[in-house]
Amino acid sequence: MVVGERPAHGDRRRPSRRSVLAGGLGVVVAGGAAAYGLVERGVLPGKYTLARLDGACGSAPPAPLGTPPTRSEVTFYSAYRRRTVTMVTLAPAGGPGGGVPVVVGLHGAGSDARQLASLLSPAMTAARITGLAAVTVDGGGTYWHKRADGDDPIGMIIYEVLPRLASAGRQTARIAVAGVSMGGYGALLLAEALARRTPAVTAVAAVSPALFASYADAVAASPRSFDSPADFARHDVLTQAPALRGVPTWIACGIDDPFEAETTRLRATLADLGRAPAGGILSGCHDDAFWARNLPNALTFLAQKTEEGR
Repeated sequence: MVVGERPAHGDRRRPSRRSVLAGGLGVVVAGGAAAYGLVERGVLPGKYTLARLDGACGSAPPAPLGTPPTRSEVTFYSAYRRRTVTMVTLAPAGGPGGGVPVVVGLHGAGSDARQLASLLSPAMTAARITGLAAVTVDGGGTYWHKRADGDDPIGMIIYEVLPRLASAGRQTARIAVAGVSMGGYGALLLAEALARRTPAVTAVAAVSPALFASYADAVAASPRSFDSPADFARHDVLTQAPALRGVPTWIACGIDDPFEAETTRLRATLADLGRAPAGGILSGCHDDAFWARNLPNALTFLAQKTEEGR
């Protein structure tokens, strides 16, 4: 099951954030109650400190039982990214072999193909995924869209990664897409792009997608995320959300995640379009623990929707 909703107000199973502050656990917020409210809403630094002190972030699940997927790794020169990249493939344990469909996994900022594969591997084991192979590839800090300097990670996926997988016997005419953080944003962007072309997308899962309300917010948090306001507008997944009408969608975010507000907005937009996403706004933060808890649910959704569409 997906991690449950946040405990109701008054739940005494963990100390409240006000009691954490009153207890003197090292969190100093100037200005008393008013400033505390700003921290609680994420306006001032310190929200994660509070969330971790009172247990709101939660912990990673135990290591799953079972046989992990078979991991293979190659490097190649990407003409679309103009550099050498690493691609990791996770073949499901107990699966039918090379001919299974593919889920393309997109990593977050500051991460890479190897690190995301290390998150996906136990998630595949926990979810007992046998009908999907996962592939990850280095996207740098591009936010997974073509940049002014010519770096084109989506072009790399479509024109280099998928042909390589097809040559290895994988099914690539229809793919699933998943991502975390920056990669969650990128997964939605890729699904929107492929919804209007081939290969077709069977389903998309975005875990803690890095969605910004404005260009100013984006560059304040990550200076290289977008090249200009026009670049931000061209790649705004909210304005392009109608493209996802025909794509089964799973979107989850932690209630203590700074991207919760925009994720909630996207979920509402999709619901208004008649495509209410699975997933939800769940207990947790923007961290590996949240991703480890929720990736098995995301992969289960992708596997089910891919099987239904075959």
